[in-house]
Amino acid sequence: MIHKEPILHQRIRKIQGSFAWIPHFFLRNGFWSNLNHHELLLYLFLVLAADRQGVSYYSFDKICSLLGINTDEYILARNELIDKDLIAFDGHLFQVLSLPENFKPTVPQAISSKKKMMLRDPATIHQTIIGSLGNE
Repeated sequence: MIHKEPILHQRIRKIQGSFAWIPHFFLRNGFWSNLNHHELLLYLFLVLAADRQGVSYYSFDKICSLLGINTDEYILARNELIDKDLIAFDGHLFQVLSLPENFKPTVPQAISSKKKMMLRDPATIHQTIIGSLGNE
């Protein structure tokens, strides 16, 4: 077993004021490895912004600005976090949820048809929406 000692004893973290946390379960049980870069970024932001019940109320434009992502990236990340049962969103408020106990990491599957491309490829979906608005 590895003996762990702080490297800089004078800089040991202390909980002062508000405090955010992510349980080790998040890393050990595959949640971390099952999220893409934007999902991790948004999840970490929501954890840091949340109150003790996991609730926060930043607007999407403020979130995009702080995280350096565009609206499409934000929407995709938000929707994936909702689908993965990690957050709830009511249109105004976010809630970081307790981690689901029956979590099964998703395995990416090949997009093998035009129909699947239209349903699952973000770039194709974006292009379809822009095209339908007449902004090609």
